[in-house]
Amino acid sequence: MRSWRAYIAGNQRLMDQMNKDLQAKHDMTLAEYRILIMLSEAPGNSLRMSDLADGVLSSRSRLTHQIRRMEEQGMVRRSTCEDDGRGVLAHLTDEGRRRHEEAAPTHVDGVRRNFIDLLTPEQLSIVGAVFAKVDEVIAERASG
Repeated sequence: MRSWRAYIAGNQRLMDQMNKDLQAKHDMTLAEYRILIMLSEAPGNSLRMSDLADGVLSSRSRLTHQIRRMEEQGMVRRSTCEDDGRGVLAHLTDEGRRRHEEAAPTHVDGVRRNFIDLLTPEQLSIVGAVFAKVDEVIAERASG
């Protein structure tokens, strides 16, 4: 129970700090930054909304509201999927790319300062292995 509670408290504190850093310096939430990362790494800088929701581990309705707010800020735009006419694509705009590139050093610095630099290489390896396992098993359960 101590390990579980330490994880809950540490994870919440880490995510809160990462969010505060991005909001204070770039007027951007961590959720928005994650969306910009996924779009910047996607072929053609666009993804179906359903794939984007799966990638950022968000419900489709929550993502729709998030994308609408990001559209208002000019970071993304939506279009109908040409393949089937029913799906919706989210596209990274030039403004979204600019904001992502501007915020990336803050994000990387925060990850390093608040996580990487606090742990030994062995501890980092263990954390990576543990959460890869958790993600794998839960994803298998969800699909099976």
